[in-house]
Amino acid sequence: MFGVDGVEILVVAIAALLVIGPKDLPLAMRTVGRWVGKVRGYARHFNAGIDAVMREAELEAMEKEWREQNARIMAKYPQVESGDPGTSGDVPHGEDGKGQTRLPLDEEADKRPPGERELP
Repeated sequence: MFGVDGVEILVVAIAALLVIGPKDLPLAMRTVGRWVGKVRGYARHFNAGIDAVMREAELEAMEKEWREQNARIMAKYPQVESGDPGTSGDVPHGEDGKGQTRLPLDEEADKRPPGERELP
């Protein structure tokens, strides 16, 4: 991570043993371990914050793109208002444009379980 080699760590460990002494070395190592843990925790929290900001920016960009595409589609295919949903203004009520009559939606649905329905 920092470019510290095994030999360098050994030199630091021997220097710590000579300077701190064998009696206080475990306490010093625990203290250093806590500091390293705290620094890692702060770094993790910082990275999580940066990731959250990036996700939010990506979501805003996607939402903007979606709004633009939706506006384009709505401009290309304007809604035709009629009394019967599912029919367009140029198709007469009850016909699908091919001269065949359509049944209302509630009559089309066969309410029997699938095993009891007639095969086509």
